[in-house]
Amino acid sequence: MSPADDPDAVFSALADATRRQVVQALARSGPATATELAGDFTVSRQAVVKHLQALSQAGLVVGDREGREMRYRLTPAPMAGAMDWMAEVGAGWDDRLAALSQFLSDRDL
Repeated sequence: MSPADDPDAVFSALADATRRQVVQALARSGPATATELAGDFTVSRQAVVKHLQALSQAGLVVGDREGREMRYRLTPAPMAGAMDWMAEVGAGWDDRLAALSQFLSDRDL
């Protein structure tokens, strides 16, 4: 199963607040190196690299070599898969709540 098809990998990667902040920074400013990203956080460059590796394993970022550094960019496909899963689960609850509401309405008659 590829990361794009595995919402568990996405949810696991995004469970960490710093990784969510890294994703937000890349979404806001575009591709960046670990050094550039580390300037925005209170953690070390090495910590940012570890967070980027976790995001990469989940398929959320891709690194492209630029000289001595890697420039990371977001890859949206895995998030879309996770969002699809959440929408499917949410729709199931919407259907159940609508059925319950109808049942309760019918009982008041």
